[in-house]
Amino acid sequence: MKRKFGDRANWRRITNRQFTCRFVQSKIFTGYITLYTIQDLKEPLWKTYGGTTFCIADKGYSWLQYYPKGEHFVVTAMFDDQQRIVEWYIDTCRSQGITDQGVPWFDDLYLDVVVLKDGEIFLLDEDELEDALSRKHITTGDYDLANKTAKELLHAIDAHVFPYFQLSLKHRQTLFENGEFRKNIQV
Repeated sequence: MKRKFGDRANWRRITNRQFTCRFVQSKIFTGYITLYTIQDLKEPLWKTYGGTTFCIADKGYSWLQYYPKGEHFVVTAMFDDQQRIVEWYIDTCRSQGITDQGVPWFDDLYLDVVVLKDGEIFLLDEDELEDALSRKHITTGDYDLANKTAKELLHAIDAHVFPYFQLSLKHRQTLFENGEFRKNIQV
């Protein structure tokens, strides 16, 4: 199981980045919100889902990430250099935490949900989850948690009650200025 950090300090593709993080407690959301802005990189990152190829990381792109308190998932909203949504990437995780330096992290449970800007949905890495179980990198409990979480996420998305799509679009516009949190923000 991999521990992933919000500041992506070891991501070698990115040569210059800006990272900001804040704990938020409100009626709408409680947990950490981070913004990772790519200022320079060695080469763009392209992904293909369902026959469509598009860029998810390039100069000026930003990733708005939600670490909801008490949940077993982390949501990343990926925006292009014009602050238009590219995709939402939802990682299932065993647990979340924060480093002594104030950087959120999560223990990745392999299974992911991707939602494209047109609403197309993909469940990813089922094979990686199976492999992790067979190699005993995760327990049966972890395996069941990843599947249960993914099923709940897909159900919430299908029922149009998953709040992070609209929240991320609103928050990218209203919470940040020049890659930093605005002063006196209301979530």
